[in-house]
Amino acid sequence: MKDDKRVSVSRRGFLKGVAVGGASMLLPGTVRASRQGNALASLHDLSKCIGCGECVSACSEQNGGKYPDPQKPFPKMYPGTVKVADWSDRRDVQERLTPYNWLTIQTVEVDWQGQSYEINIPRRCMHCQNPPCANLCPWGACAREDNGVVRINTDICLGGSKCKSVCPWDIPQRQTGVGLYLKLLPAFAGNGVMYKCDRCFELLADGGVPACVSECPEEVQFIGPRQDILVRAHALAKTFAGEADENDFIYGEHENGGTNTIYVSPVPIPLLAKALETGPGSPHMDPVKDMMAQDEFLGLAALAAPLAGVAAGLLTAGAKIIKSGQKDEEATHE
Repeated sequence: MKDDKRVSVSRRGFLKGVAVGGASMLLPGTVRASRQGNALASLHDLSKCIGCGECVSACSEQNGGKYPDPQKPFPKMYPGTVKVADWSDRRDVQERLTPYNWLTIQTVEVDWQGQSYEINIPRRCMHCQNPPCANLCPWGACAREDNGVVRINTDICLGGSKCKSVCPWDIPQRQTGVGLYLKLLPAFAGNGVMYKCDRCFELLADGGVPACVSECPEEVQFIGPRQDILVRAHALAKTFAGEADENDFIYGEHENGGTNTIYVSPVPIPLLAKALETGPGSPHMDPVKDMMAQDEFLGLAALAAPLAGVAAGLLTAGAKIIKSGQKDEEATHE
């Protein structure tokens, strides 16, 4: 009979028995590294995750003010093949990524070395080192910040979905009926706004940690300078790997040229990848080549960069004018 090494799953029924201080999850030198423009990464120890969902709730509470509030009915789009993406009536969905749920937990059961494991995997944006979403957005609405955060400027995003189509994990999710396109050419220019994890950038800017990190009762995550995180990841992977290759227990170090989300699993990553149920809003864990190293994407990036810069400037100016006009209109009605 196999030994059972399952991690119990209790989802929302789990009651936190201890208070976890966010500072304990911040590696030394993290604040300094962030202010100096060095990439920060997060380490996920999957052996600790019990799938309680505290991180999902914390993400929603912290970022709920950023969620879309669409106008209905939606403008008719031309051409008619442009599809509406509407999650406004399904805001409570947590089983996959949506514009209203930027972090989801995938659960798999695998057998390895005669033992049975249940592994819970928190999934969100990988925050790539050289992100195709930021390099190839034609409007300059997506960018990688110096501290490694990749985020979408929802003020100027037109919802064209280029970021999702070039993301190896299809992370960004679209909501129709919201955003700048409604003020421009709603029938022709865009189709809403794209949404994804922004790693609680405002908390990082204040020297804090993302909500999913600070509210986890099991200390699944640490955040710190990427090189320090990788040292920890390899040390942890060695304890799981034994005589096996420790690199098989790490995901995110090299995928897509390297990401700032590093997973360490107590079982080989290929076993997780094979067992995962993937699909829309449910990312895979397969190997990913560096997309920006491919000639096709390098050429597109070279063409897109100057145009995106100009477009971002124009759209930002337009968004400011529209907001200013809205404030003036509100003032006259008071």
